[in-house]
Amino acid sequence: MLREALRSLLRRPVTVEYLTKPGRMVPVPERFRGRLNYDRDACIGCLLCVRVCPGGVITSTEERKVAFNISRCVLCGQCAEICPKRAIKLSSQFEIITYSKDELVLK
Repeated sequence: MLREALRSLLRRPVTVEYLTKPGRMVPVPERFRGRLNYDRDACIGCLLCVRVCPGGVITSTEERKVAFNISRCVLCGQCAEICPKRAIKLSSQFEIITYSKDELVLK
């Protein structure tokens, strides 16, 4: 057991630092699915995304547009795949932090 402890002390760490350089984030993979981006002007109100969302994140509003409750989102990407006008996109932003849950609702 002592030999294994000494061996692991001399190895390089498995994890990477959060910031590679001051102000620069860790690069994410090309197909990473992060925070949702919604272009309200491009949305045609077909509501296909509401039907396909497994978490019930997307709700319809009065004017046949949608609202997203990101606090419930599992980032599966099904809404972005089914949108005919590509009004929903997944960004590479992985920091979804806020002090208020109201800020996690996209309209």
